[in-house]
Amino acid sequence: MTQVTERGTSLPAAPRAGARRRSPAAAACVAGGAVAAGLGLGFLAVLVIVLWISSPYPDSGPGGALHLAAGLWLLAHGTELVRYETLSGVPAPVGLTPLLLVALPVLLMRRAARLGSAEEEDEEVLPAGAVFSAVLCGYLAVGALATVYAAGGPMPADPISAAWHVPMVAVLAALGGVWGARGRPLGPLPPWLPGGVRRAVVRPRYALALRAGAGGALVLLGGGALLVGASLAWHGAEVQTSFLSLTGVWSGRFAVLLLALALVPNATIWGAAYALGPGFALGADATATPLGFAGQPGLPRFPLLAALPPEGPGTPLTWAVAGVPVIAGLAVGWFAVRRAREVSYGETALTAALGAVVCGLIMTGLAAASAGPLGSRRLSDFGPVWWATGAAACAWTLLLAVPVAVAVHAWRNRPARGLAALDALSALDVDEVVDDRWHDSGVRELRWAAMRRAAGTLIPEIGAEPVRVVPVVPVVAAVAASASEAPVARAPRAPRAVTVVSGRGLDLTPILIAAKPVPPAEPLAPPLAPPVVGARVLARRKPPV
Repeated sequence: MTQVTERGTSLPAAPRAGARRRSPAAAACVAGGAVAAGLGLGFLAVLVIVLWISSPYPDSGPGGALHLAAGLWLLAHGTELVRYETLSGVPAPVGLTPLLLVALPVLLMRRAARLGSAEEEDEEVLPAGAVFSAVLCGYLAVGALATVYAAGGPMPADPISAAWHVPMVAVLAALGGVWGARGRPLGPLPPWLPGGVRRAVVRPRYALALRAGAGGALVLLGGGALLVGASLAWHGAEVQTSFLSLTGVWSGRFAVLLLALALVPNATIWGAAYALGPGFALGADATATPLGFAGQPGLPRFPLLAALPPEGPGTPLTWAVAGVPVIAGLAVGWFAVRRAREVSYGETALTAALGAVVCGLIMTGLAAASAGPLGSRRLSDFGPVWWATGAAACAWTLLLAVPVAVAVHAWRNRPARGLAALDALSALDVDEVVDDRWHDSGVRELRWAAMRRAAGTLIPEIGAEPVRVVPVVPVVAAVAASASEAPVARAPRAPRAVTVVSGRGLDLTPILIAAKPVPPAEPLAPPLAPPVVGARVLARRKPPV
C-alpha cells in the first residue's frame, strides 16, 4: 500500500497520438545552415572592417561597413545591388558578380549539407530530403535577414533579384553536399518519368557526351586563361600604371588587388568568348572581337581592363586565337569515342554531336554568370552575350568533333598487324572465315580451335561447333622398352593425330618425342608376420539381455 499511496517518481506519460516528436538531428541541420550563412557574412564583415579601419579617409562609421559587407554577401550569390550615390544622381545597378566570391557561400553551404548527412553512431540518421530541407531553411532565414539589413546601407540589394538568386545558389550547393555525402549515387530515375526517357538516359552515350562536353569547356576556359595572362604580360606597363593611379594608400591598393583576383574567373570566361568569335561587350556601343575592336567604350580605370586589345581592326595576332576553339573541338571528338569495338560509326557521331551540345550549354551558363551591368547607360551591357557565346561554342565543336570522332573510331578499330594470313584459310576449305577482323565474333573461336587441335586435349573446347580444318599432320611417338630391363614387354602406344594450322605466326613443327623406358616391376615385400597354421576361430556369442 505504501508503494501505491506514497508520492514517488512519476512514470513517463505515454506520447499522444497527434503529437509530433521533435528530431534533434533536424534541428542540428537547421542550425548548420544558419551557421554556414553566418560564417560567410562574418568573413566578409571582418574583411570590410579591416579595410575600413586601415583607410585614412573613412566615409561612414562601422555601421556603414557592416551594411556594405551584407551587400557583398548578397552580391556573392548573384544578387543585383543598386548604387544611389552617383555623379548623375541616377541609381546605377551593379550586377557584375565576381565569380571567385561565389565560391565562399557555395563551399560553406555544401559543407553544412555534408555534415548534416554524415552517419554517426548513436545518432539519428535523417533521409536526404529532410537534410536538404532543414539546411536550406536555416540558410535562407539568415539570407532574408541579411537582405533586410543591407537595405539601410549605401548599396542595398534589389529584393526581386535577391528573392531568386540566393535560393538558387543555396539549393545547388545543398544538393551537391547531400549527393556527395551519400556517395554520389547514380540510381534510377524517378518512376513518374516515361519509360522511354528512363531507358534512353541510362545509355552510355550520355555519360560520354557529358565527359566530352566538359572536356571541351575546360579546354576553352584554359585557352581563355592563357589569353588573359598573355595580354596582361603584353600590356604590363599599362596595367601597372592603372593599378598605381587608382589610390595611393596600401589599404586601397590591397582592396583593388582583392577585387582583381575575384574577377579573374570572369576574365577567363571573357577570354574564351573572345576566342570563340562573339567577343564581349564593353558598354552599349563597344564590342571586342578577334576581327576588331569597334565603338567607343566608356571604361573605368581598372588593371584588368587595361589589358584589352587596341581599338581598330583585327590583326593576324588576334586572328590566331581561333586555335583555341579548334583544340576544343578536337578534345570533344577524342573523348566521345568509346573503347568498345562493337559501337557503330553512327553511334560515335551522335555521341560527339551531343558532346558539342553539352559544351555549348556549359559555355552559355558561364557567359551568363560572368556578365552583368555596371551602370544604367553606357555600362548597362558589360560582358559576353550568353546566347551568342553558347551558339559559337556549339558550332565550333560540332563542326570539328564529329569528323574527329569518326576518324578516331576508325583508327582504334583498324585490323591488327599480321592477320593477313586469315584470308588464306578460305583456300583450305574452311566453312566460315571472317575478313581481317581480329576481335570480331567467330575469329576468336577459329583461333582457339586451331590452338586446341595443335595442343591436343590440353586446351578445352569453348565452342559448341568446332571449326573443321583439313591439313592434318600425324605425329608418331615411338615407345622403346628393353626386354632385359622389363620382365614383360609392353605394346607401343597408338599414334595420336595433331592438327597444325599454318599462317598463325606459331612454330608448330612436329617433333618426335621418345617415351621414357618403363622401370621393371619390383618384387613384393615379405609379409610382416608368418602365417599361423592350425588356429581355431571361435564364434562370438551375443551376450544375454
